Amino acid sequence: MGCCCEEEDDILQPLRQQTLTLHSSSSSSSSSSMLSAVAGDDSSAIISPMNSNFEALICKDILRTIFEKLPVTDLARSACVCRLWSSVASDREIHVRVFKSPWKLKDLIGKPSSGSFWRDNSLTRFAISHRLVHGDTVASLAVKYSVQVTDIKRLNNMISDHGIHSRDRLLIPVNTPNILIDGTCYIELDAHAKREVAVLYPEGSPEKMATRVLNKVTSERGKRRVIDSLRRCMQVDDGTAQYYLSLSNGDPRGALMEFSEDVRWERQTRLT
Repeated sequence: MGCCCEEEDDILQPLRQQTLTLHSSSSSSSSSSMLSAVAGDDSSAIISPMNSNFEALICKDILRTIFEKLPVTDLARSACVCRLWSSVASDREIHVRVFKSPWKLKDLIGKPSSGSFWRDNSLTRFAISHRLVHGDTVASLAVKYSVQVTDIKRLNNMISDHGIHSRDRLLIPVNTPNILIDGTCYIELDAHAKREVAVLYPEGSPEKMATRVLNKVTSERGKRRVIDSLRRCMQVDDGTAQYYLSLSNGDPRGALMEFSEDVRWERQTRLT
């Protein structure tokens, strides 16, 4: 398989030329002296086409294959070697694959605002998105997700427990890597936490969570309008209107019929 890249970087060019020079003059005594000096009496360290792969170092296909198997820290170091390596190591597809690999993630969606995001893919880079509901506290969430209260506060940039009341969600630290297996994370910059993390949504995606919240708000508003209408028609208070609506399983007509039957029964009882 031929190399995809014929371009040689400024750093690799002198190495290749030196290799060809040493190979062509290996029979001369001056060349032997040079090889001995480079090798330091260690034959395995001789720079030669026989034990070096300089051609591979300038092939983008081979470099991509190698870089995809490196840890995140080593990939970052590789980008500092030369311009050619930097261009290959900076490819987003490689970054995503290397970032996902240790945790067996299914997908990573989104683009980080800073390239430094890719330099660390430890568990601290991940978080679970928890949509807050009535009754949630930092302590109860810590018990639910088996994490420390201080870790939740630190991740969400909270000074006290009261900060929970001004937010729609909290980021929960990931305490076990198993939860990430076959998961999909979304790269987000949380406005409250003021940090960029790979967020895992138990609901499946941010869109599904937003849809659920919207449906809940819409249903609550619709229920409120129905109760207001029943309250005016029946000339009763909210509690009574809600009571008859619950008797009819949310059917306004059924609620009116139930109310009318009770009123008729009361009138008959008074007459008798």
